[in-house]
Amino acid sequence: MKNFSTGGVVLLAATLFSGVAAAQAPQPACTFRADAPDQHQVAPGDTLWDISARFLDKPWCWPRVWGMNRAEIANPHWIYPGQIVYFDRAAGRLRLANQLAPATDVPGTVRLSPRVRTEGLGKDAVRSIPPGAIEPFLTQPLIVEADELKNAPRIIATPENHVFIGKDDKAYVRGNLNGGTSFQVFRPGKPLIDPETKAVVATEAFYLGTLKLLREAAPGSDVHTFVVASAKEEMGVGDQLMQMPPTPMQHYVPHPPEGKIAARVLAIYNGVTHAGQNQVVSINRGKLDGLDIGAVLQLYHKGQTVKDPGASKGWHNLGNPQVKLPDEEVGSLFIFRVFRHVSYGLIMQVTEPVVVGDVARTPE
Repeated sequence: MKNFSTGGVVLLAATLFSGVAAAQAPQPACTFRADAPDQHQVAPGDTLWDISARFLDKPWCWPRVWGMNRAEIANPHWIYPGQIVYFDRAAGRLRLANQLAPATDVPGTVRLSPRVRTEGLGKDAVRSIPPGAIEPFLTQPLIVEADELKNAPRIIATPENHVFIGKDDKAYVRGNLNGGTSFQVFRPGKPLIDPETKAVVATEAFYLGTLKLLREAAPGSDVHTFVVASAKEEMGVGDQLMQMPPTPMQHYVPHPPEGKIAARVLAIYNGVTHAGQNQVVSINRGKLDGLDIGAVLQLYHKGQTVKDPGASKGWHNLGNPQVKLPDEEVGSLFIFRVFRHVSYGLIMQVTEPVVVGDVARTPE
């Protein structure tokens, strides 16, 4: 395959995103890496992010170099080990192939024939990001939004007044089950405070295990009988229940948010003060703010406000002695679970540790 120059290859959203409303905020330009390879054969253990990073300066540009619209971003984009991703430099696109076919127009060369595999459930397809880093956060309610706690069923008693119960023990639960039979058990932890509004937007929850319904409450009673199906931690009276969530989608296409997002880091999992690559943080923006699964945000250390000693002396005619320093970019955040007001993100490509209060916003 010929080795073409990648310099100056810029992809504009207006030409590559079909069907995007004209009123939508303009998308930042995407560029291929100067050292982008001609092709990459997908190997076991590859992720969509890794493959994107081989070709692109910004891995979240993946949908644009495939010419994907918003509807296609929401659907799984199956790519399998053994297939070949190749760089069509003339078109400024990436293409997918899993077989070589003889070229008909250039003697002595071969051309990759695109053939996207979409059948099946994608069990063996490469993941977008390392699955092990986010597995607990896909199914466990480690963040609970405030109004979800109001009417949550709760354990009110245990057999023989045991302080704690474990696997196969019974638990007596009071509350509206809303037709559910399988529940997760959690214990509310510390409230999460929005760094901007200072309001409580969610509560950290300690995941304890799962309960399965044995007997619904008899007529005239509102106490249900459950059995502990699994126990990560001991559970007891006062612990609360949430219905088991549906099996989450684990294949996401990395992409910038559709609109402008300006968020702050709420918390770092495990209560540590600093987070690095492949660690999970929560931010104070969610579905109601326009975030969706697979959205990528840029992370910044928030610029401090400092005093300019020269301003009081009239230097530069600036007057105001207080000045805010620029925010400094430190990495990327891949959103993989979205609630109404809060989201989980996996830190990608970080250059400095991320701290609570850092800024996360739409890529520029």
